[in-house]
Amino acid sequence: MTTVHAYAVTQANGQLEPFEYELEPLEPQEIDIAVEHCGICHSDLSMLENAWNMTQYPLVPGHEVTGKVAAVGDRVTHLKVGDRVGLGWHAGYCMTCSQCLGGHHNMCANASSTIVGRHGGFADTVRAQAASAIRLPETVDARTAGPLLCGGITVFNPLVQFDIAPTASVGVIGIGGLGHIALQFLRAWGCQVTAFTSSESKQQEALKLGARDTINSRDPDALAAAAGRFDLLLSTVNVKLDWNAYLKTLKPRGRLHLLGVVTEPLDLNVAPMLFSQLSVSSSPVGSPATISQMLEFAARHGIEPITEHFPMSQVNEALDRLRAGKARYRIVLDRN
Repeated sequence: MTTVHAYAVTQANGQLEPFEYELEPLEPQEIDIAVEHCGICHSDLSMLENAWNMTQYPLVPGHEVTGKVAAVGDRVTHLKVGDRVGLGWHAGYCMTCSQCLGGHHNMCANASSTIVGRHGGFADTVRAQAASAIRLPETVDARTAGPLLCGGITVFNPLVQFDIAPTASVGVIGIGGLGHIALQFLRAWGCQVTAFTSSESKQQEALKLGARDTINSRDPDALAAAAGRFDLLLSTVNVKLDWNAYLKTLKPRGRLHLLGVVTEPLDLNVAPMLFSQLSVSSSPVGSPATISQMLEFAARHGIEPITEHFPMSQVNEALDRLRAGKARYRIVLDRN
C-alpha cells in the first residue's frame, strides 16, 4: 500500500496540519499522480468551512493538480508513468450514463469529486480515474497550469457550449481568479471584451489582459450607459448584484451567464427578459474533452493564469492570503 503525506483539516475553519493516509491497491482504471503543484480555489475554502454542507472530515483539499503519473492500473492505455497531467474538480465518472456516453461527463450524476468524500491534492500523491486526468501540452507551464483545471475551464466551457461567435461583444463581471482568465480567453477567441470591476487598480490590468474597455460596476450611470451593448455577460462573482441593471446591458437574445456560486435567490424582472428574449443561465466545469480543448487553446495563444506561489508547507499562510482577498490572481502550492 502507498502512504500519502498530505495536509488536512479535521473541523470547519480549522488549521491544516500534516496528515498521512494509506491508499488501497490501485484499481484497473485508476492512476496515481505525484503532485508537483496544486492551485487553491475558493471552492477549497467553501469545503474547508463546510459552506455547502457536504464536507467530510478529515479533509485534504486541492483540486487544481499538476504532476506526473506515478502508477497506472492495468486497464489504462492512454497514459503512462512519467506523463505530466492535470486533475481538476472531478476525479472520476460512471462512464455508462447518457451524459457520459454523450460526452458530457461533467453532467454525470454519479461523478466523483476530487475533494468530496475523498482526499485531494494538498499532498504528495493523489489518486483518480484515468479518464479525468488530462495530459498537459508540452508548452503549457505545469507550475501555473493548475488554476486552468478549475477556474479556467469554468470560464472556457460556456464559449464552447453556447458556440460564442468571435464577433460577439462580451462583458466580464468581476476581475479576479476567474475573470482575469476569462479576459485572456475572450481576447484570443476574437471577442470585443469589456471588464466590469469596482477596483480602480484592476482597470489597467484588465486592459492588458484583453479588455477593450472597462466599466465601473458600482456606477449606476455607467451601467445605464451600456444599455443594449452585450451579447453575453459572464459573471464570476459570488455576491448578489443588481441583476436587472445588468440585464439591461444585453442586446436582444443576449445571455447573462453565472459562473460564481451566488447563494441568494435571483430577483429578476421577467417582462423585459420576455420582450427581448433574454436568457439567464449557469454552468460548472467542463468535460475531459473540453478541458483538453481548453489546454490546447491556452497553449496555442500563450494564455496562463497570473499566479502567486507558496511552498505547500505554508498552506495556512496561503489560505489566509486568499481569505483576505489579497491574491493576484490565483495562489499555487509547490511541492518542491
